[in-house]
Amino acid sequence: MTLLHYDLLEGPAPDAPFVVLSAGLGGLAGYWAPQMTALRRRYRVLAYDQRGTGRNRQDLPDGYAIADMAAEVAAMLDAARIERCHFVGHALGGLVGLALAQAAPERLRALVVVNGWAAADAHTRRCFETRLALLGGSGPAAYVRAQPLFLYPAAWMAGNAARLEAEDANGLAHFQGEATLRRRIDALLRFDARPLLPEIRTPTLLVASQDDMLVAPQQSDALAAGLPNATLHTLPWGGHAVNVTAPDAFESVMMPFLAAHD
Repeated sequence: MTLLHYDLLEGPAPDAPFVVLSAGLGGLAGYWAPQMTALRRRYRVLAYDQRGTGRNRQDLPDGYAIADMAAEVAAMLDAARIERCHFVGHALGGLVGLALAQAAPERLRALVVVNGWAAADAHTRRCFETRLALLGGSGPAAYVRAQPLFLYPAAWMAGNAARLEAEDANGLAHFQGEATLRRRIDALLRFDARPLLPEIRTPTLLVASQDDMLVAPQQSDALAAGLPNATLHTLPWGGHAVNVTAPDAFESVMMPFLAAHD
C-alpha cells in the first residue's frame, strides 16, 4: 500500500476532532486553502495531495480505481493514528469519501460531498472527454488554460483575471502528467456507487451548485435519493469550485453540519 505524504494541522485543542480534506481532479491539498481558517478554529485538519499529484507524484498502475484511493486514505489515517474523522471531498474527492464510507464506515463521523455523483452522467462524461481531447490534441498548456471554464462562473472569472493567470502558471508548473491524468479520469468515470448507496449509513451532507457546468446538480439529487442518511443543500451560485468562489456561503452550510456530528 502506498503511504501518502500529508499535513496534519493543529486545531484549538489537542483532543479536537479531525477533519480530512480531499480535493477533486487537481488532487492538491492547497485547493482547500479558503476553508483552513474556519476549520482550524474547531478541528485538527489533515490535508493531503492525492497519489500521482503534488508531493505524492508517481506513476499510477493500470486499472487504478477510486477504491484504491479510499484504501490509501485508510492507510494514511492509520499512519496518522486517526481512528475517526470527518471527511470533506470535492468532486473526485467526494467519490473517495463515498468509497471509504462503503469500505470502512467505522472511520467516519460524517461525510461532506461537494458537487459529486454516484455515477457520472452523459453530460459529465462529455465534459471529461472534451478535456482529454484538448489535452491530447493541444497539450498541457491548452488543457490548463481551459480548466477554469469548467470550475468557475463566468462573472467570477471576469473579475479574477490576474488570479486565473497565476493559477494557469502554477497548474502548468505542477501538471500531474498526461498518463496520470488519464488514469485518474478513467477511475472517476468507472466509479459507480449506485448498488451500494443504501448501505452507506454515514451522516452525509451533499453540497451542490445550481450553476455547476461540469456536474449538474441533479447528480446530487440522485445521491440524496439513494443515501439513507443524507442532507442535500443546493447553493444558487458558485460553479463547480463553489468552496473557492463562495467560501462564506459554503462554510455556512458545512460548519454547522460537521459540528452536529462531532
